[in-house]
Amino acid sequence: MKLARRLQAIKPSPTLALNSRAKALAAQGVDVVVLAAGEPDFDTPDYVKQAAVDAIKAGFTKYTATPGIPELREAICRKLERDNGLRFTPEQVLVTAGGKQAIYNFCQAVLDEGDEVLIFSPYWVSYPDMVRLAGATPVIVATREEDGFAPDPDAIRRALTPRTRAIIINSPGNPTGAVYSRAALEGIAAAVRDHDCLIISDDIYEKLVYTGERLGLSDVAPDLVPRIVVVNGMSKAYSMTGWRMGYAAGPRPVIAAMQLVQDQSTSNASSIGQKAALAALQGPPDTIAAMAAEYHARRDFFVGGLNALDGVRCRMPEGAFYALADVRGLYGRPYKGKAITDSMQLSEILLDDFRVAAVPGDPFGAEGYIRMSFATSRAVLAKGLTRLGEMVQALR
Repeated sequence: MKLARRLQAIKPSPTLALNSRAKALAAQGVDVVVLAAGEPDFDTPDYVKQAAVDAIKAGFTKYTATPGIPELREAICRKLERDNGLRFTPEQVLVTAGGKQAIYNFCQAVLDEGDEVLIFSPYWVSYPDMVRLAGATPVIVATREEDGFAPDPDAIRRALTPRTRAIIINSPGNPTGAVYSRAALEGIAAAVRDHDCLIISDDIYEKLVYTGERLGLSDVAPDLVPRIVVVNGMSKAYSMTGWRMGYAAGPRPVIAAMQLVQDQSTSNASSIGQKAALAALQGPPDTIAAMAAEYHARRDFFVGGLNALDGVRCRMPEGAFYALADVRGLYGRPYKGKAITDSMQLSEILLDDFRVAAVPGDPFGAEGYIRMSFATSRAVLAKGLTRLGEMVQALR
């Protein structure tokens, strides 16, 4: 059967694939430690769930306007001004089915064939493919662990061309957990200031910061705000992954174009979910703080345990809930007669023989690393560390 050419360069999400495989094993009764998915293990807060129940009981189950109900877009504007110092009108806000749809809408609305988008590696696996699905080309700007995974401004300048249409910034980042410093953001701003590219600020992990403060590009370069599209959502901070609630805010022409894409694809996000999202934004901040504090403790426990393993080294992430472990120290060691040569092979051994689901670094642009999520209980993390230790022993 003939399929669209645009799909030829697209690969299935490795995080979703590994998570699905791990869940299938668990459904068969296999004891699997799942560290693959970027999904909080906390339940959605009760006041958020109650808002959804109330919406259902009130019959709020019909279509809404594509960009979202007015009260939710107004609440998003208040949130952005309160937390990020950004002033938008509701007409500059689009409510989407998760932050992922917001970025996809942007790519479809803004990019043409021949356009380029700058992406810093290691990167979230979906960024390059969403760019490719729009017919454009992802241009990867490599970062270094020794620089805190912050991009070199000169590398950005070298990558910029007349075809560069946008640049994506993700801080705290997936998969690195890196939080860009003021100096790093100022360097990015200086590099793009004389270019006319748009800037996507993917802020989905902004509430999960454990070291220092979290700044956005708008904090250090307010002159660039007219070119910034902020993307965020409820999935990570409010433990609402399955609700699929996200949003974008930015220049009115860009948001209008993104809405046009959504008009002819999904239309509005779930009406019930919008009421739940409104409750989340209006709820007590201590709910997020409690979850963030527990992630902080898990980070210290898990990363400390990883660094105690022979041949494994892991930088302490400043935010998000991922440990990007350098496993190159295990390369060359034999296992069942074959030397370890790459992160995919190592991840397969982990899942098949030691029942730990971790994501290889290669799809993130980080070969030599594996990504593991610590958004699970300390008991599960401890079991994962034990099994990782057993694997390391088996490689000696």
